[in-house]
Amino acid sequence: MKRFDAIVVGSGITGGFAAKELTEQGLNTLVLEAGRSIDPAHDYVEHVQPWDLRYRGLRNRFDLDASKPIQKDCYACDEWAEKFFIDDRDHPYTHDADKPFRWIRGRQVGGRSITWGRQTYRWSDLDFEANAREGIGVDWPIRYRHLEPWYDYVEDFVGISGQEEHLDHLPDSRFLPPMEMNCAEHFVRDSMAAKFSGERMMTIGRCAVLTVPHRGRAPCHYCGPCRRGCATRSYFNSVNATLPAAVATGRMTLRPHSVVSLIYEASTNRVSGVRVIDAITHETFEASARVLFLCASTLESTRLLFNSATAQFPDGLANSSGVLGKYLMDHIKWGGATGTIPGFDERVDIGSRPNGIYVPRFRNLLHRGSRRSPFLRGYGFQGGGSRPSWQHGISKPGFGADFKKSLRERPSWQMRFLGYGECLPHADNYVRLDANVVDLWGIPTLNIHMFWRENELAIRNDMPEGAAEILEAVGARDVAPFLQKTDPGFTIHEMGTARMGRDPKTSVLNAFNQTHDIPNLFLTDGACMASSSCVNPSLTYMALTARACDYAVREIDLGHL
Repeated sequence: MKRFDAIVVGSGITGGFAAKELTEQGLNTLVLEAGRSIDPAHDYVEHVQPWDLRYRGLRNRFDLDASKPIQKDCYACDEWAEKFFIDDRDHPYTHDADKPFRWIRGRQVGGRSITWGRQTYRWSDLDFEANAREGIGVDWPIRYRHLEPWYDYVEDFVGISGQEEHLDHLPDSRFLPPMEMNCAEHFVRDSMAAKFSGERMMTIGRCAVLTVPHRGRAPCHYCGPCRRGCATRSYFNSVNATLPAAVATGRMTLRPHSVVSLIYEASTNRVSGVRVIDAITHETFEASARVLFLCASTLESTRLLFNSATAQFPDGLANSSGVLGKYLMDHIKWGGATGTIPGFDERVDIGSRPNGIYVPRFRNLLHRGSRRSPFLRGYGFQGGGSRPSWQHGISKPGFGADFKKSLRERPSWQMRFLGYGECLPHADNYVRLDANVVDLWGIPTLNIHMFWRENELAIRNDMPEGAAEILEAVGARDVAPFLQKTDPGFTIHEMGTARMGRDPKTSVLNAFNQTHDIPNLFLTDGACMASSSCVNPSLTYMALTARACDYAVREIDLGHL
C-alpha cells in the first residue's frame, strides 16, 4: 500500500486548492482525478479558427446527440470544447420523468474549472444568517467574519478584477483593476445611480480573469473564448494556477484515470485510505493517508460517500445524521429583459471582454427602504451591453459590395439583464443511489430528485419585472421582458447534499468542513453548502477549502489526526 500524508479526491476548483494548501504546508499529498490528464499546449484550443474544424464550429452540423445528449445543452459544449465534457453514455444517472435534472460534468484534470464562468463574489451575513433568521434548513456554523480572512487569502492568489462598491450585502474583494465598461453599460450604470438613489446599482462583473500581471500569469488580451482554455493562464483554473503551485513544492503526486472508493476502519473510526480502479486498465491499488479531502464536486462526492457504505454506516459513510444526499440546491435563472440603448450608434466595440456586468440583489434586503417581496431572499442580474456584429446579417439575402456595406450598418446597442436567484434547501430535493444503473466501471450511479418550488418560481417570475423596471427607468427603447423554463442543474451551481451545521444529528460537516462522524475525513466542495445565496459560489468553495486545510494541518500537528 502506498502511503501519503494526505489524499485529495478531485482536481477542480476545490481539489486544486486543497492540493496547493496541503503541499505548501508540508504534507506529501496524493491527488486523484477520475478523468484524463490535460496538456494545455495540446488541449487548449482558444485560438483554433472555425475553418480548421471539421464542422466549422456549426452546432447544427456537429451532432452530439449520441454521446452528449445532456452536456450539449451547455453553451460551452461545442466543437472546440466538447472534449472538456463527459460522455453521457459512460456516466448515466436517473431522474423522475416529470422532474428532469441537467447534470453538466467535466472529468479531466482541472475538472469544470477549465470551463467555468469565472464570476467570483463574496457572500455576506445576509446569506450566512438567512437560514437562522427565517427558520429554514439549519443555521450555518460560520459567519462572514470567519471566512473574511480566507476570502482575502484566496483572492490574493487567484487574482480577481473588479470595482469596490462598499455594499454590506456584497462585500468587496481584494481587487485587481476592473475591466472597463462599454458605452452602453456606462450610460445604464450612471442612469441607474440617478434614478434609483442607491436602491439598485450596477457594477462591472467581479471575475477571476487578470487585468495586470499577477503571480507569474499574464493579463487577459480579450480574445474571448475562455471555455476553450487559456494559453496565457490569464483566467484562473486548477491547471493554470493551483496545481502548478502544488507541483512546485515537490510534494504532490497527481494520478489521473483514478476511480475511487474510501476505506474505513471501524477500530480507529478513521478513513485509512482509498481503493483506486484505474479507469483505463481496470487494475486496482490502495493508498493510505492521515487525512482525506473529498473535492470531487457536489454530487460526485456524495455519490462516493454512498458507495463507500459500511456496516457501521449502512446508509453512506459519515451519514449517522441521515441527511446525506438531501437539501440539493441550484440557482434558478432565465428571467430578465433586453432593451435598446439609443445615442451611441457611432461607437463600436473592440475585442471580446470575458466578463459582463452585475446588478446586486435589491429585493428583501434588511435595511430600511428595501422592497419587500412575496418571496424569500432574492436574485441578482448578470448581463451586459453589446452591439450586434456583422453576424446580424448571417441569414440576410444579398451579394457583392452593396451587401458587404449593409453588414457594416450595425443595429443599435443593446442591454441585457439575466437573473440568478436563490434556491431554498428542501429535504425532498435529494439524491440517492440507483443500484440498477451503473457507470462504465460498474459503480452504482445517482437517482436525482429535484424540482423548483413555489419560492424559486416566484423569484424567477419577478426577474422580468425587475429588469424591465431598470431598463424603462434609464430610457431604453423596445424593452422586451423574457421568461424561459429551465431545469434544475442547468445553472451548473449545484450545492448541498452533505451540508455543514452545528448539530451532528442534522448535518454531515462541522464548521471546518470536517465530517462529524469521522475526524480525518473532510469535504469542501459544493456539497457542504447549507444554503445557496444568489451569487456564484466558487469563491466561497475555495475560501472554505483553504480554511479547512489550515485547520486539518493544525490538528495533525497537535496529534489529533
